[in-house]
Amino acid sequence: MSEKKVETLQYRFDGPKDAPVLVMGTSLGATWHMWDRQIPELVKHWRVFRFDLPGHGGAPAHPAGSVAELAERVLATLDEVGVQRFGYAGCSLGGAIGAELALRHPERVASLGLIAASPRFGTADEFRQRGVIVRSNGLDPIARTSPERWFTAGFAAAQPAITDWAVQMVRTTDPGCYIASCEALAAFDIRAELGAVGVPTLVLVGSDDQVTGPAEARTLVAGIPDARLAVVPGASHLAPVEQPAAVTDLLVRHFTSAWLPGFETGQHAIQAAPVKPVLAPSPPPVAPVAEITAAIRQPEAAVRPDPRDVGLKVRREVLGDAHVDRALASADEFSGDFQEFITRYAWGEIWSRPGLDRRMRSAVTLTALVAGGHLDELAFHTRAALRNGLTAAEIKEILLQAAVYCGVPAANSAFKVAQQVIREETTPQE
Repeated sequence: MSEKKVETLQYRFDGPKDAPVLVMGTSLGATWHMWDRQIPELVKHWRVFRFDLPGHGGAPAHPAGSVAELAERVLATLDEVGVQRFGYAGCSLGGAIGAELALRHPERVASLGLIAASPRFGTADEFRQRGVIVRSNGLDPIARTSPERWFTAGFAAAQPAITDWAVQMVRTTDPGCYIASCEALAAFDIRAELGAVGVPTLVLVGSDDQVTGPAEARTLVAGIPDARLAVVPGASHLAPVEQPAAVTDLLVRHFTSAWLPGFETGQHAIQAAPVKPVLAPSPPPVAPVAEITAAIRQPEAAVRPDPRDVGLKVRREVLGDAHVDRALASADEFSGDFQEFITRYAWGEIWSRPGLDRRMRSAVTLTALVAGGHLDELAFHTRAALRNGLTAAEIKEILLQAAVYCGVPAANSAFKVAQQVIREETTPQE
């Protein structure tokens, strides 16, 4: 049986063909043009490789539901053009991809720049909720509020052309690919693995970033053994666009000091300078040391995952962290065994089976809850159905079908509950 071919990405090169390659990754909703103002300086040193996320900037709309899958697509694209070892700088979701590459393929990454990044982006609930909003209303509500997340208020007011560019860039993204990227960020969490990032890393953040701010940046620096922090004043989440000169200067300094072209042994890594203020003088030249190599790990024997661990993960993904946290926090000596039971068996054994996808399981669950008159559970499973990909129109059809076979009074009550939940979940927050 042949392996499935990994999708490749839309890309472009800038700079001399014989220069070392620097890969640039973008934020969710942005295209490779977010790096345009860095390119003139970067190409003096590197051959810059930029890629668009699936469905962004006119790229083919092949959704990728995890950061790991996006990282594999980056590697497949680089393999296709003959690039083996490279430096990598990525913003937000692009930074997550870079961290994933450094963790899973350390032999490929020479040096790393993480801009507006985090080991975990907000909460899974936030990104799944954003996916529900897009599925129900399209990308326009997200596009209109993008400048608020990406730029400081002063910059957005003073640069209306750039603000409009940002809105149009998000608005023209493929909704399915945007939703899949939200799912990827919802599941991304490398907090326990930061110590395994074995390349020199610059962690760069805007001082006014309200999405992934200085606190998240310091978490990265504290966890990655060879990392230093740079805080860019007067910048928010899309710092490369808002403060292009400062970001360019920091990237050039990092990649020219932490990654030098070698003549016999490939690329070399050197010790990163200690944490220093932004725009401080660069450290004196240091002779390169041996290339950092990944520790060889012995393969582990395959074991069946604990159904409780699987169940807790699936339960959180379907119902949301907030709901599960409330349920577990309210458990006591009397109800604790029941919570353990449903986590292990309902979620770990049944909801995790491969025979039905989650959309189908949600449809079956809604019908069963209508039949049983379980309106409290119907409310949170309606939320779960929206997160699992059912639309409000599809939920309506399920309830109409249930009215025929479960009874009009039961469906009448169900419509009232579902209508309220759908209104809450699909109304964009201004």
